[in-house]
Amino acid sequence: MKIAIATDKLMVAPHFGRCPSYTVVEIDKHQIKEKKILDNPGHAPGVIPEFLKQHHVTVLITGGIGGRAIELFEQYKIGVISGVNGLVENVIGDYLTGVLKSGDSICAPGGGKGYGIDKEECDHDENDHTH
Repeated sequence: MKIAIATDKLMVAPHFGRCPSYTVVEIDKHQIKEKKILDNPGHAPGVIPEFLKQHHVTVLITGGIGGRAIELFEQYKIGVISGVNGLVENVIGDYLTGVLKSGDSICAPGGGKGYGIDKEECDHDENDHTH
């Protein structure tokens, strides 16, 4: 199986669609078989779920994501674990040991823009990775 983690440098990104890259990890028998970094293909409806599906990803891990985006991922049979923060390496370890849990999305929708393309500001502190 393959998981993708929305990534900003060494941290889980607070926005699945606006992250610079995705860390894609292939897992076999609870061991990391391969890990690679893929550049974000662009934030437009349906682009990222299709992109990750082409790379055989079955789970997306992210800090923040909206309901409509989750529905798009579900159409591609990709599960979503949101509300995650911290170092990507630690999150991979938590996933492998089964202790990683989905929580509330780090970012709250606002101004009728949701979490989507038109939203220019977020409700979290960009420098605060302790959510």
